[in-house]
Amino acid sequence: MSKGKRVSKKDPGRVAVSKNPPVSPAESAAIRPARRTFLNRLWMLLAGVGLVELGVVLIRFFRPPKPHADPAKIKAMIAAGRVTDFQPGSVTAFPQGRFYLVRLEDGGFLALSRQCTHLGCTVPWDDERKQFACPCHASVFDITGSVVNAPAPRPLDCFQVVIENNVIHVDAGQRFRRNQFRADQVIYAQTETE
Repeated sequence: MSKGKRVSKKDPGRVAVSKNPPVSPAESAAIRPARRTFLNRLWMLLAGVGLVELGVVLIRFFRPPKPHADPAKIKAMIAAGRVTDFQPGSVTAFPQGRFYLVRLEDGGFLALSRQCTHLGCTVPWDDERKQFACPCHASVFDITGSVVNAPAPRPLDCFQVVIENNVIHVDAGQRFRRNQFRADQVIYAQTETE
C-alpha cells in the first residue's frame, strides 16, 4: 500500500485517501525550528520585561522619596502665644506644627524641628538635662539645636519666627536646613513688656 492511503475498516476492499497527507521528515524538521525560534524569542522577551520591572522596583526602593507639598501646610502660620507666655530658657512643644518653640536665656526665640537630622526620628526635649535626645540612635542636641553627640550630621532644622505686637507666629509650612547655629537665626521681640 502506498503512503497517504489507508484501508477502510468497514470495507477492506476499498482504499480511502487521507485528506492530510503525512508530513515528510524534512518538512517536520523545517517546522520545528520555526516553532523553537518563536518560543525562544518569546521567553527572551518575557525575561527582558521581567528584568526591566525588577530594575524599576530597585530604583524606586533605593531612591529617597520626594517630599510632597501639603497645600494646607504651605503657609501654615501658627500663633504660638505672647512673648510673656514663655520663660527664658524654656522649650515648648507644638505637636500640630511639629516644632519646639525655644526661648533662649537672652530672650531670643527659635522654632526647631522635632525631627532628628540623622534619620528623622522625633526628638523629645529632656528638661532635666536641658537637651534634645534622640531615642533612636542617641543623637543629642543642645537648646539651640546644635549637635552635642553624633551620629546626627548637622543641627536641627528650624522654622521662621515672626513677632508682631508681642505675639509669636511660626511658619510651620517651610522648614529651613541648617549646617550650624548662627546668632542671626534667633528672633527677638522689639519691645518686651515683662
